[in-house]
Order: sequence, then C-alpha cells, then structure tokens
Amino acid sequence: MLAEIITIGDELLIGQTIDTNSAWIGEQLSLLGISVHRITSITDNESHIISALNQASNRVQLIIITGGLGPTKDDLTKQTLCKYFNTELELNTAILNQLEKRYKAFNVSFSKVNQDQALLPKACSILPNTRGSASGMWFEKNEVIYISLPGVPYEMKGILTDEGFPKLKAHFTTPNVIHKTIRTIGVPESQLAELLIDWENSLKQYELKLAYLPSPGFVRLRLSGIAKDQKLEKIIISKIEELKALIGDYIYGFEKETIEMVVGNLLTQKQKTLCTAESCTGGNIGKLITSISGSSTYFNGGIISYSNAVKINTLNVNQQDIKDFGAVSQQVVEQMAKNARKILHSDYAISTSGIAGPTGGTKEKPIGSVWIAIASQNEVKSKFYTLPYNNRERNISVASSYALNFLKKEFLD
Repeated sequence: MLAEIITIGDELLIGQTIDTNSAWIGEQLSLLGISVHRITSITDNESHIISALNQASNRVQLIIITGGLGPTKDDLTKQTLCKYFNTELELNTAILNQLEKRYKAFNVSFSKVNQDQALLPKACSILPNTRGSASGMWFEKNEVIYISLPGVPYEMKGILTDEGFPKLKAHFTTPNVIHKTIRTIGVPESQLAELLIDWENSLKQYELKLAYLPSPGFVRLRLSGIAKDQKLEKIIISKIEELKALIGDYIYGFEKETIEMVVGNLLTQKQKTLCTAESCTGGNIGKLITSISGSSTYFNGGIISYSNAVKINTLNVNQQDIKDFGAVSQQVVEQMAKNARKILHSDYAISTSGIAGPTGGTKEKPIGSVWIAIASQNEVKSKFYTLPYNNRERNISVASSYALNFLKKEFLD
C-alpha cells in the first residue's frame, strides 16, 4: 500500500512556513502499514495541482493533499478539485449550520467569505472539521483515494484522527505493523552503529528492520516488523532487553518520551523538587521542564544569571573565583547550583555556564564549552562538555538536554 503527500502553498516554497504536516502524516501512515512513496510541494496554481494529482495517481493508491482550503482568493484547491473530478461546488447546509454556530459562540460576525467555506464539491464525502472552518474531503477515482485537508496542523491532525484514519482502516486491508522506539542521548549515530553491528545482524532472522533517526544530541532507534502472529511482539521485547544490556547507559526513554518527561516523572515518583540557575542556556532548561503539564508540583523556579553581576549579587558566587577562573568554570557553576538550591528551597538544582557562540570562544574555551553542575542536599557534581557545534541554538538545546540527563543519571536513576 503506497501513499503520496502533496502540500500546497506558496508559503511552503519560499520558506515562510515549515512543512511539519508531512512528517506527522508519514509517521501516522506508517503505523497503519501504509508507506509514503513521495512528498511533493507545489504552489497554489491550478495547472500545478492537476499535474501533481495526475502523476501521483499513476504511482500510488492513496493521495493526501494539505493546504489551499482557506476562504481567500489565493486558495484554489477546492475549485481545482472540482475540475479534476468533473464536479461542482454546492452549499452544504449541515456544514453551514455548524459554521454559524461556531462563529456565534465566539461572538464573531459570519461574513459571506465564511459562508463560502460551506461550499463543497458534490463528488466528495465530507470529513468534518471540529477545530476550524475548512472541511476535509474524501474522493475516489480509478481505485485511488484522495483526501484533501486544511494546511493548519491542528485542524489537519484532528480531521485525520477523527475521520480520515478510521475511514482508511475500513477501506483498506493493511498489515499489522509494529514499531518500537528506543531513545538515546549523548552518543553519535556512528558510534551506536558500531556498538550494534552484531545485534543488528541478528534482527534479519525475524524480518525486523532497524532505523537510525538522529537529531542534535539524540538518536532514536526504531525497530519495526510486520506481525503475522502473536510472537513478534514478544520477540521485539526480548531484542530491546538485549539492547539495554548493550547500550543501557545511553538509553533514557522509549516511544514518545522526551528527556524532560522522563525527569519530571522521576521527580514526581521520588517527591523531589528542582530549580535551575542558567547562564548559557538562558532559561531553556526551565522552558523544557515547564512544557510538561503538572510540572509545578516539582519545579520551584529558576534564575537566569546571564551576567556576572547576577551571579555575584543574586546567586552569591564568589567574585574572586569569577576573576580567577572565569564565569565558564567548575568553581563558578558549582556555586551557582549549590546556592540556587538554597535560595529556591529545592531538593536539586541544575546550573549551566558556557559559550554558546557563534562569538566569544577562545583557544582555552572554544565555542561549545559548557560546564553543568547538579546540587543536592549532600553533594555537588559537575561535568564539562565540549559540544561540536558552531551554532548557538543547537548548543543551547543540546546543553539543556544533557543537563537534564545528567540529573537523571547521577541523582534520579
């Protein structure tokens, strides 16, 4: 079963909008046992849309289209689909009533432009949108399924989850694909591959596939197979246990777990609290922690001590130590953590000080130099990292994740 994703919108091609829709759709389709054959991005142009549909229909059995369903004149998808499927727009009274109720509930006037969102092709089956105004549409032609969706990610995901995927499951017989994801941190993809040569070779006898999915600081390992009976699930679990024995020090979680989720769960289980004192990460660790619902039960707060003055006056770091060793030093970062823990009345404190770049590096302390410290009631531990990036955002992101993993490994596991 093959699928193709077609994204429509000038904003995608000129870089104003990042196409996150295709990544999500591809992931979800793979869970259904449907392989994405190609992803195509095109402009809001009738001839381009028709050409893309013609070509895709010769390659795949499922085409998912996103974008171009807005109420403005530059959104041409509905009209073009009418031409492609030899149909016409008609007013759908059920959708019209739904839209009127939504606009009334938000105390927003219902204009002619909004009413036009209820004009839908006669030949389609409607996929209702409970999160916005543009309905999804399901077409069938020459044994190919076409699903047209709004480009707004929140709306697109809602329509596919509520309507599209259940309809696809009912329409197609797809294999039972099992995916298991193992999340690692602090080890390069190449090193992982070396460590797993024999283990990876052992997967062949079970027709299992391993995918390496790297990102800065992390590598996800995705183990996949087609379940022909009940045995495969047990086999995958046993292979993951083998993996833990091989690279357990690098594994921090599974499936959709993030490092901030894992740390938050451990703090909750142990009924411990955390605070931060951040310099080079500029509050990013606090941002990660508070991105988790319920984090107020274990996160007390943070101090962004970016300047030396704040380190000295707020965190009580010894001024002479900053002069002697520099702000990016073990002596300073340990004092930051130790004193922040007391000031913010927490069980643990994380502190960071480093050179994020792209300026500020020296021969002794190049860009990517980061000191991280963790303080508890009884001890302070610190670690120095030389991150291999000449990119400010990446250094901040990776240092933040490494700091949380440092806390996990040294104090929470």
